[in-house]
Amino acid sequence: MNKDILKVLVSEKEIDEVTTRLAAEIDRDYAGKSEHLVLLGILKGSVPFLADLMKKVKTNPEIELMKVSSYGGGTKTSGSVKIILDWQRDNIAECDIIVIEDIIDSGRTLSYLCEYLRQKGAKSVRTCTLLDKPERRRVPLHVDYFGFTIPDEFVVGYGLDYNEHYRNLPYVG
Repeated sequence: MNKDILKVLVSEKEIDEVTTRLAAEIDRDYAGKSEHLVLLGILKGSVPFLADLMKKVKTNPEIELMKVSSYGGGTKTSGSVKIILDWQRDNIAECDIIVIEDIIDSGRTLSYLCEYLRQKGAKSVRTCTLLDKPERRRVPLHVDYFGFTIPDEFVVGYGLDYNEHYRNLPYVG
């Protein structure tokens, strides 16, 4: 374990088990029902989760990436949502999109992004997160697929960072 980490909150084994479960739930809901199932990863934090999840989804998903931020660096949210890197697609009306997040905190970013995708004409928009902090929720948000509910603690690892450090840890601490 990294000397800066106080404790392991979610182990590498637990992450593997939950990505297997979430992939099975996605397959159950979309197998034979979607021509264009798009797993839309939100950069940068979702990359490890998206990579592990997409390997386990058997429904032949398409992969897209966006960069959306409400953080100004450090541990505090700015409260405003910015789309830094968008994606374009001619057939968005045919796309069943599952937005893949590493963590849901206040819900502002994900709520904004889901509405944005609906306004762009997506066939459907659902959400999937590895970690959920419902205690921090500031806007109503339905999470379709989630791995772990965690306490209101600052966490790093498995894509989550502190000033761009610790993303490479194979666990959440």
